[in-house]
Amino acid sequence: MTYKFEKPIHAEIGTERFKVSIEWRNGTLIADEPVANGGKDLGPDPFTLLLSSLASCTLATLRMYIDHKGWDVPELKVNVNMFQQTKGEEVFTIIDRDIHFSSNITEEQRNKLLEVAGKCPISKLLKGTTDIRTYLYHEETSDKKINYTNGEITVEWTPDFCKHSGRCVMGLPTVFDINKKPWINMQGADTAAIIAQVDKCPTGALKYHYNKK
Repeated sequence: MTYKFEKPIHAEIGTERFKVSIEWRNGTLIADEPVANGGKDLGPDPFTLLLSSLASCTLATLRMYIDHKGWDVPELKVNVNMFQQTKGEEVFTIIDRDIHFSSNITEEQRNKLLEVAGKCPISKLLKGTTDIRTYLYHEETSDKKINYTNGEITVEWTPDFCKHSGRCVMGLPTVFDINKKPWINMQGADTAAIIAQVDKCPTGALKYHYNKK
């Protein structure tokens, strides 16, 4: 398992209702709710951010395809909106995406671009099977620590912080197996592979250090 981002998207909220500060790789942006919903409209709301992802991914994918083909399409536009319907106990979400192409493209080109738009990464993500796993992130310290070593490095495990052991098992099952005791087998992979997996631990439950010679 490899995460999309080396560093996760981080967000914080203070006492100001709905105003969320979101850190991404090149800065910070603000998300908020419109005044009608009790916010101050200082930034896009979560639904706007979601549809913006689809809109930007659609246009970027189409531009890459058009440039690859060498077609003369100087401008692309897209409108994205959504509505939800409740049927029984299920809520269905319908997203409408309207794409505007230059008038000088052929019908064949237009049909191909509509097909390509449906294959942009965010389109496939929204139409695919998505599971959201929610964990409790610990930042406090704990005195209980267990060490495992292969002679070259020692992996330090803090059980009180560990809420994501499934990630380790999926990422490196030859080393991490919650059905065995001990659950960490330091002989199950080389040092580099173990370090790479430990570095992906999001809570700090797993850490490593090189042993002194």
